[in-house]
Amino acid sequence: MIFNETFTIQPLAPFNFDLTAQLFANADKQIRTYSNGVFQQVIRLNGNLVLANITSTGTIEQPTLNIELTSNHTLTKRDCQKAQETINYIFNLNFDLSAFYKEAQADPVMHQITRQLYGLKLPTYPTVFESLVDSIVEQQISVKVARTIEERLAKKFGDPLDLNGESFFAFPTPQNLASASIQDIRNCGLSQRKAEYIQQASQLIVDGKLDLEHLKNHKSPQQIITELDAIRGIGVWTAELIMLEGMQKLDALPADDFGIRRVISRYYCNGVPIKSEQARHIAQAWGIWKGLAAYYLIVAEAKDIIV
Repeated sequence: MIFNETFTIQPLAPFNFDLTAQLFANADKQIRTYSNGVFQQVIRLNGNLVLANITSTGTIEQPTLNIELTSNHTLTKRDCQKAQETINYIFNLNFDLSAFYKEAQADPVMHQITRQLYGLKLPTYPTVFESLVDSIVEQQISVKVARTIEERLAKKFGDPLDLNGESFFAFPTPQNLASASIQDIRNCGLSQRKAEYIQQASQLIVDGKLDLEHLKNHKSPQQIITELDAIRGIGVWTAELIMLEGMQKLDALPADDFGIRRVISRYYCNGVPIKSEQARHIAQAWGIWKGLAAYYLIVAEAKDIIV
């Protein structure tokens, strides 16, 4: 039997849903995708899997999202509340862009980019664990290849949700990956070491030796980096990426990332290759919004925005 619930969310303006959700375009619809104005993803609600379909009926200045939840289980008021919290987190809906835009006015390049990408928010992984796995997978490979590998991981180790003859998959839990063999993880396209890193980090969580969600409460970026750096396979770059994409720490700048250095170079250094130290120096102008500003540059490059 199939159960459905619908409700609406009013995000904090400005918010451009289409622009923000385009990050997930052309992805695997069995896991998470954005197509024809509909964002779709399996999420966990109080132990059960639910397919969330999200569409926008509002404007950038008066945004409204329509949410439809579909599940094999009865959906309670508590489930809907949890779904709203999760969707808020995924799309950073409660974040006010106005402070960032105000600071960007002092930077002519960033000011022009924010005007052309007005309402863009930085999507976040639902859990820090998911961002940790993603960050390990992304090490030294392209985002496109990383996405393919993660989709394989989800289909092989993620819990399935079957609805009307279609199968959808949630991202694997730490329990799923801790119990998997290194070889099975490798078969998804990962190296021996990356498979070990993911399996061992998952085991630490299962054993109660690692609480990733708790790290979000730390105010000191250096403290978070230090604790993450203690995990095998996690260095400064990976830790900073986890902070940005999994904890909504928008001041985190993974300056060792080649892609981030490339976009900073394109818009600020006439395309001349730069080092991490130079990237961090340039990013000082973005204040506490370094990571968010870098994301705007990445999207600007993808859209070939010229300033």
